[in-house]
Amino acid sequence: MAFFSSTATVPQNLTFVSSNKLSFSPSSTTSFNFVSFPSFQSKFCKTITSSPQITRAHAPPTPSTETTTASSFHGLCYVVGDNIDTDQIIPAEHLTLVPSKPDEYQKLGSFALIGLPDSYTVRFVESGETKTKYSIIIGGANFGCGSSREHAPVALGASGAAAVVAESYARIFFRNSVATGEV
Repeated sequence: MAFFSSTATVPQNLTFVSSNKLSFSPSSTTSFNFVSFPSFQSKFCKTITSSPQITRAHAPPTPSTETTTASSFHGLCYVVGDNIDTDQIIPAEHLTLVPSKPDEYQKLGSFALIGLPDSYTVRFVESGETKTKYSIIIGGANFGCGSSREHAPVALGASGAAAVVAESYARIFFRNSVATGEV
């Protein structure tokens, strides 16, 4: 899978209506970093944001070739809070699964975000399913903190998530995303 990371500028006053709906107030803006799983083909075009302006990592364009690029993600959103650690993304008892084996990769995706506390009443991946209906994960600060397990970004990709939009990421989670090629 290809990797990219960008920064999206979105309105600052986010309103989380439920675990899968997100709305914006038209006031000031703030930046959110997002990590994307581009191999995911979104089938869930029901609810999401706007067309954020994307800042890509490349040389600045010359004045004669300057263009405006806008991207948008469409799909159901799963909203989590700050400091979602890798043990919440994929608990240690599932680290025996080998992502290079297709059947175990699929099973790894079915356990994504299974370690979230009971206060999250809606599961990211329903029982008995291997893929999630949520193509976008909205997170707060320090997403992916905790241990250095590379299974965490792999599990999110295997679950069918297309992107993780968060205020910030733990450095090791971001590096493991790059190293595993999930993002």
